[in-house]
Amino acid sequence: MGDDYPSMFRSEPMSSVELYIPREVAHDTVTELGELGNVQFNDLNPNVNPFQRSFVGEIRRFEDMARRTRFFISQIEKEKDPIHIRPLSDSAPLITVGPRAARTVDELDEVLGEHEARLLQMNESYKTLSERTKELIEARYVLRETAVFFDKAETQQGEVRSSFDDSSAPLLQYDDRETQHSSTLQFELEFVAGTIERSHIPTLERVLWRLLRGNLYMNHTDIAEPFVDPVTGVETRKNVFIIFAHGESILAKIRKVAESMGATLYPIDANADKRADSLREVTARLEDLQTVLYHTGLTRRSELMIIGENLSRWQDVVCKEKAIYETMNLFNYDVRRKTLVAKGWCPTRDLVIIQAALRRATEESGTNVVPILHELPTNKTPPTFVRTNKFTEGFQAIMDSYGTATYQEVNPGLFAIITFPFLFAVMFGDIGHGLIILFAALYMIANERKWARSNLGEITAMFFSGRYIIFLMGVFSLYTGLIYNDIFSLTLHLWRSGWDLVNMNGMEVGVPTGRVYPFGLDPAWRTADNSLVFSNSYKMKMSIVLGVTHMTFALCLQLPNHIRFKRPLEIYTNFIPQMIFLQSIFGYLVVCIIYKWSIDWTTRSTEPPSLLNMLIAMLLSPGKVDPATQLYPGQGFVQVILVLLAVVCVPWMLCAKPYFEWKEMQKIQGQGYVGLDHHDGLRHSTDEALENEEGGNGQAAIEQMEEEHEQHDFGDVVVHQVIHTIEYCLGCISHTASYLRLWALSLAHAQLSEVLWSMTLEGYLGMPGITGIIALALIGSLWFGATVFILCIMEGLSAFLHALRLHWVEANSKHYGGEGYPFMPLNFAKLDEKE
Repeated sequence: MGDDYPSMFRSEPMSSVELYIPREVAHDTVTELGELGNVQFNDLNPNVNPFQRSFVGEIRRFEDMARRTRFFISQIEKEKDPIHIRPLSDSAPLITVGPRAARTVDELDEVLGEHEARLLQMNESYKTLSERTKELIEARYVLRETAVFFDKAETQQGEVRSSFDDSSAPLLQYDDRETQHSSTLQFELEFVAGTIERSHIPTLERVLWRLLRGNLYMNHTDIAEPFVDPVTGVETRKNVFIIFAHGESILAKIRKVAESMGATLYPIDANADKRADSLREVTARLEDLQTVLYHTGLTRRSELMIIGENLSRWQDVVCKEKAIYETMNLFNYDVRRKTLVAKGWCPTRDLVIIQAALRRATEESGTNVVPILHELPTNKTPPTFVRTNKFTEGFQAIMDSYGTATYQEVNPGLFAIITFPFLFAVMFGDIGHGLIILFAALYMIANERKWARSNLGEITAMFFSGRYIIFLMGVFSLYTGLIYNDIFSLTLHLWRSGWDLVNMNGMEVGVPTGRVYPFGLDPAWRTADNSLVFSNSYKMKMSIVLGVTHMTFALCLQLPNHIRFKRPLEIYTNFIPQMIFLQSIFGYLVVCIIYKWSIDWTTRSTEPPSLLNMLIAMLLSPGKVDPATQLYPGQGFVQVILVLLAVVCVPWMLCAKPYFEWKEMQKIQGQGYVGLDHHDGLRHSTDEALENEEGGNGQAAIEQMEEEHEQHDFGDVVVHQVIHTIEYCLGCISHTASYLRLWALSLAHAQLSEVLWSMTLEGYLGMPGITGIIALALIGSLWFGATVFILCIMEGLSAFLHALRLHWVEANSKHYGGEGYPFMPLNFAKLDEKE
């Protein structure tokens, strides 16, 4: 009955299958299997170059189509005003199966090519028009600014500075006669005018000054508006400059230097009337060009809007078709049967569904030839596939990040659904902080349909994928917060305390009332002087109890693995001694902690013993117990027995398995069998000879029965067992100590929360008047922001990572093999993730 329903306890049973697919229905068959998403195909052509396979032409075609869709996306993203891309869920699908499949793909290829050609043509036109517009704008600025300069020069009296060196003699001088007849002033000097990047102006001045030895006059002004490159979108700031000099050779040098620095030169006439005519002409041409540029931009945007309406379904078709032909390249072509031969893996329970998909593909293709599927017996290790849903996939992903489980091995992801958020909550326990992350998780869960279709960004998508993990972390944090009686570093008085505060000699002393606080810590401990000592002792011992319990549970998961894989020797030589070793030392410590908690030491004549000192004395001097600190009668005898059990378990783990392995090897060799790698036998047949003997089926038989497990000799077994024993014995000590992080992070979280409260809100709660209200609102906002970002996010991530380490290292090392490989079927639903 257990095989009828999927379970996370083990990976799914897998079947090795072989398909014979007629070539005319191959495309539709792979399409159906891709939509189904539960068949992983093996590469039957591992030695064939990817460029020499059967469908490389089709793949190149779809890669070119994918390039076009990426080009469309890049063009849409460059638009200043966003263009809506219709989501795939709202688009009519393109039918690419059946008799019209090839025509649909041809039409799509033609449509994409037409849109690309039109876009490229419009982009080129827009670029040309933009560059011409920029040149006219620059010419207009040059005409305006030079006109201003000439007007200023004609009305200016005195000397005009010829360069930035005031000690130099000016090139333009006016005598008294010229001053008297300023209206008829004419410039005999020639000039060069143009535009240049603003950052190049100082360099240009310096180079020309040194090159011409000061025989020039230069003026420049800023252009207010930036120039935007139509292709890259980069803004450039420019200046208008005019340089006066005398002589053609000097002017030629000026032009060469300016053009080498990226300047654009414009021919400007010295006559004012001609400059005015040129300005009017440039302005008119600029207006016409801007009109044409505007309409070109509208046409281009309309084209992009049409593309945006269909882009999602185009991308979907292109990605699917490319994946289909890449999958078909994994197949073999049987020339005699004119069929494609495929091999792969699928879940055993899905064989019926796959058969139905094959029949459906035959019906859609319009042929009567049905693909043949049959199951192959094999000894190859299948891939590991664990069925998950949106609730469990996050927890399974955490375990798969450590390593993919061996096929049919017990899956720790099932138990991590409870243990992971619980261990997190032990370190994060706070009712208020738990409510914050719980509400955040509920908000993501409530909007999961909307967010699943949106591009959330890397960080937000990471939190969204773990929304159910965060939900359970919040729920368990509420539970542990109630146990710690902690809400934002304050306490809740839900029930009557078991302590009364009595004033004795000016000091308030807690007197027990005989009542027991029903759930969690008594709030009276928060005001006690020894509150930190008490909570430290409680949380430290609780960490040891939880750690040993967690490791014991993880160790117990060895048992179903050994039973499933029929390894009884592992049970007797590894599991039993490991369990005895762990429980005889650390299991005994847990029992002593619980027993010590259960005793009322006010009625005992002895002092409560230090359990750490007791454990050290138990190992260093077994049998000797100080009567003044004895925990229970007969303690010395019990501890001697436990130490002897732990000591016996070490050689038990070290020697038992190698001994039985050696005996098994001797038994096999005594029966006359030798390994396949021994060359002393009588049989020296090659693979080719075997293949000829079996009439062409020998290779298939060998491949069918081959084992993928490595063969180890006796020396390897001994070395492996020695390493495993040492690692386990030392690991029991270090891993138990590692669980003290539960205590350390819980203490740090509580203390940080208390410090944040005392330094912010606590001092402003009693302030009267409007000032107190404003201060409380401001400080309250600061406190809440720090609580969310520091205590919930930063401390939460820290606790998350520590809980992750406890599962990966401390727990999984006790039972988890993690030597499998993941099941990776052809699945159209996950093509976007792969891209």
